[in-house]
Amino acid sequence: MTSPQHVFHLAELNVVTLRHPFDDPRMADFVEQLDPINAAADEAPGFVWRLVADGANDATGLRPAGEDIVVNLSVWESQEALWDFTYRSGHLEVMRRRREWFDRHLQAHLVLWWVPAGHLPTVEEALDRLALLRAEGPTPAAFTFASSYTAEEAGLSPAGAVSQPG
Repeated sequence: MTSPQHVFHLAELNVVTLRHPFDDPRMADFVEQLDPINAAADEAPGFVWRLVADGANDATGLRPAGEDIVVNLSVWESQEALWDFTYRSGHLEVMRRRREWFDRHLQAHLVLWWVPAGHLPTVEEALDRLALLRAEGPTPAAFTFASSYTAEEAGLSPAGAVSQPG
């Protein structure tokens, strides 16, 4: 029997706007850290899945939100697992240096939402959730670490029924 905490998984999208193209020397430190950080995510407790471009080790070549915007889309077993990877691993050091490589966002750039276990969100779904967060603020369908909701509050039931945003 599937344990309750694994009936639903947490999907995460964050977007960043590049200050410079990836081949610019000012981006070299970031680019060098991509493979180790992605490998750490892949091995992190609670990690389920992350978006990668065909034939690549990451999604940095995908630009569904604009030519200078990089997306990171992943799924985790729990909010705690994502939090631990984000803020209690080597990933934190990369985040501390993000202003060297990425523009500051004036609107939400990270969105979280619950999905039935086994569901892999599409980029379109993820961008829709980000748009919902930007339009309505945190809701059970699109939220942040600072204002989170449970899967039940998001309208998910163990049978996998999900309330659609908006």
